[in-house]
Amino acid sequence: MNTAIRKNIIEVCDSKILSKDENVGLSFYAFFKNKNEHPELLMEVATWWIMEHKLDHFEKAVKIKEMVKLD
Repeated sequence: MNTAIRKNIIEVCDSKILSKDENVGLSFYAFFKNKNEHPELLMEVATWWIMEHKLDHFEKAVKIKEMVKLD
C-alpha cells in the first residue's frame, strides 16, 4: 500500500480510538468515502486485509494501526 493510504488508515484508526475506545472495531471500508472514487485503491486495501492477512470483516482499530505501521 502506498504511503498516503497508510497515513490515512492510521489517522482513521486514531480518530475512532479517540472517539470510542481501544476496543472499537472497523472494516476496511472505514478508510473510504461512501462513493467508490478509487476502486483500485479500495481493492488494494481489501487484498491486504482479506487475502494477505486473512482478517475478519471487523477488526480492532489498534490491531490494524499496528499492522500498518509494521507492514
